[in-house]
Amino acid sequence: MANLPLWALFVALILLLILSAFFSGSETAVIALNRYRLRHLARTGHKGAILAERLLKRPDRFIGIVLLGSTLANSFATVLATLIALRIGGDSAVLIATVLIVLLVLIFGDLAPKTLAALHSEKLAFPASFVLTPLLWILYPVVWTVNLMANGVLRLFGVLANMPSINSINQEELRTVVMEAGGLIPKRHQRMLLSILDLEKITVEDIMVPRNEISGININTDWDEILAQLRTTQHTRLPVYADSIDNVIGFIHAREFLHLMMQREPTRELLRSILREAYFMPEGTALQRQLLNFQAAKRRIGLVVDEYGDIQGLVTLEDILEEIVGEFTSDPAAQHKDIYKEEEGSYLVNGSAHVRALNRIMQWQLPTDGPKTLNGLILEYLEAIPQPGTSLKLAGYPLEIVQTRGSAIKTVRVHPRLDEPPQTAE
Repeated sequence: MANLPLWALFVALILLLILSAFFSGSETAVIALNRYRLRHLARTGHKGAILAERLLKRPDRFIGIVLLGSTLANSFATVLATLIALRIGGDSAVLIATVLIVLLVLIFGDLAPKTLAALHSEKLAFPASFVLTPLLWILYPVVWTVNLMANGVLRLFGVLANMPSINSINQEELRTVVMEAGGLIPKRHQRMLLSILDLEKITVEDIMVPRNEISGININTDWDEILAQLRTTQHTRLPVYADSIDNVIGFIHAREFLHLMMQREPTRELLRSILREAYFMPEGTALQRQLLNFQAAKRRIGLVVDEYGDIQGLVTLEDILEEIVGEFTSDPAAQHKDIYKEEEGSYLVNGSAHVRALNRIMQWQLPTDGPKTLNGLILEYLEAIPQPGTSLKLAGYPLEIVQTRGSAIKTVRVHPRLDEPPQTAE
């Protein structure tokens, strides 16, 4: 090497710095790859992604070949810099050359390539995988020997190099991924995905139609009234009970009965003959579980009961689906039957309206960790039965009690918060 011309030593030094930059950048680029995107690209047949995924399956071998190449390149670069210094300035130039080569390696062989690799990991990692993979096979004996000693040190601390890495994410981490997807996922789809993740936190009690609002058929009432109710009902399925909703004897499919009326004489016996057995669910059942229960039982409607077996409300499959996709109906007015917009921008809201439904429809932020209805939310906040005209501020929303009935709040006027854009119920 002492016989090589000076220009050849400079060329060799530059090539070694390039090799150092390659190994340093490759390490950062491959490590910085998004594991889920990498897995997706590998499954679609992307060659670079397949090789990169194989390298990451044994990180000890990947890091071994990278550090081996980087260390050799930096060591030879230091030797060449020393020889060049001796050629140019003698022993007095060695110290200067040492400082310069440290700066060159730090900037051009380490910091700059790693920063570039972190910013453009895929563009650098995939091409680098085509070089590192065969290089690993060529130098495998050396890498294996070095890793054997390094892994032996790790075993002293209870760490196994071949221990499988855990790349799964929990529900909250998945929620963060969805929320930070930005323009990659349309806003509507984003809301649907987040709603699916929320199904475990919401119970049937949160969305049920309260007991006093259940629309059903009393089998013991006047037969003409029953027929009139079946002809005019807006519901497809109705609970049928004897005198009280606590004595439910089954569910009837209104359209099925009306179809049979065209073929034979409608009687109570005919109605009883097509009743389907009542379906019950505990009030604490999570929506995710209830959705699966509906699917397994092939049911679309059920009654919510408390720990004593008393009926508390009614839940349909459509109620659960609306928690995911939002309100869906061919009649826009029916979607907001509990909300009426006033000219000045405030809203008249039925006190029995569910808080979750109001938040979903109006994009409000009323608390959902307490009472389920607006009436219950206000009563809990005031700890008293308010009189009409009472005003309060709840979760930043100015509220005014417009009408009460007995011990319940019938109508509430809700004014929009000053820190949010106006919403519309249309």
